[in-house]
Amino acid sequence: MRNAALALLGALALAGCGKQDTDPGPGGVTVGEAKALDEAAEMIDSRKLPSEALEEGSASPAPSGAPGQ
Repeated sequence: MRNAALALLGALALAGCGKQDTDPGPGGVTVGEAKALDEAAEMIDSRKLPSEALEEGSASPAPSGAPGQ
């Protein structure tokens, strides 16, 4: 019985060793914020341009300068 109690105590102690979402992470953000930023970056990287955006001559560049000149 004593061995089982020690094993349970050891398992509980090790379970608390992982990083929490509120722990400091890289770049001055928390671990949870860093995970969210990584997920957002993956979403942006996975986006693809529509085929119309790659066709030449489909859009003309906006004129430079202030409107009405």
